[in-house]
Amino acid sequence: MALLSVINCVVNVPFSFMAVVGNGLLLAAFITTPGIRSPSYAFLCSLAVSDLLVGLVVQPIHILYLLNFLTLLYPAIVWFSTVFLVTVSMSTMTTISLDRFLALYCHMRYPSLMTEKRASYIAITLWVVSFVSACLYVWSKNLVFLFPGYAFYLLMTTFCYTGIYRILRRHQLQIQVEHQALRNLNNENTGRLISSRKSAINTFIFYIFMLLCYTPSFALILFLIARPDLRELSVWHLGSTLVFVNSSINPILFCWRLRELRKAVYKVLDRCVKFIGGR
Repeated sequence: MALLSVINCVVNVPFSFMAVVGNGLLLAAFITTPGIRSPSYAFLCSLAVSDLLVGLVVQPIHILYLLNFLTLLYPAIVWFSTVFLVTVSMSTMTTISLDRFLALYCHMRYPSLMTEKRASYIAITLWVVSFVSACLYVWSKNLVFLFPGYAFYLLMTTFCYTGIYRILRRHQLQIQVEHQALRNLNNENTGRLISSRKSAINTFIFYIFMLLCYTPSFALILFLIARPDLRELSVWHLGSTLVFVNSSINPILFCWRLRELRKAVYKVLDRCVKFIGGR
């Protein structure tokens, strides 16, 4: 077995477990805490489901293939499940970035633009489009079907997070101007300044993690479009593994950014500990 295949297996095992546990906790928090539900959380729930399935289905099958247990079934099963669920995750993350941009840019008009019903319809549409994309890829075995969609998602996410950062940065500068004018920063302005700065930093970090996980795979797609005969190179599977890792990182980042969601997850963990301790 090639060294890169061994590295792939070693990396996928713990991150598969993390994806299942992390996203399972998120879904449990959504189900048991009605107070945190909102149009935005419909997208987070959709992302958690797709990331959970990546850890529960795609990564174990990927590991079995690398160990030469699923050589015959791999093209039909793993490529479909990988393209399907990864496309759902990527398109949902793009939608989340667009949703956050609209929330800041439209501000007062946002509640009327994004309702829970519309968010649910959008989430379902993303799953349907991803399913069709996976079917087209498995049928054609042509990476050209994946390139336009993935390029669009990366460019749209870049646009949205750049816009979010600029809006938050402008808010921060406005607060600083108010501080200089008053020469006395009260507690309210202090909180606004800290919150604005934290949001900008977290937004930048989330975007960086997405780029780190998806850009290598995107570059490999471009390379393999030109050289389809090299599709079975181990480095291609390493690029897929980086995409899978994103499914493990997402729950951590969202719990870090969203205080209400973090509290709900803590409550779920507390219930689990009490249940296990009471047995």
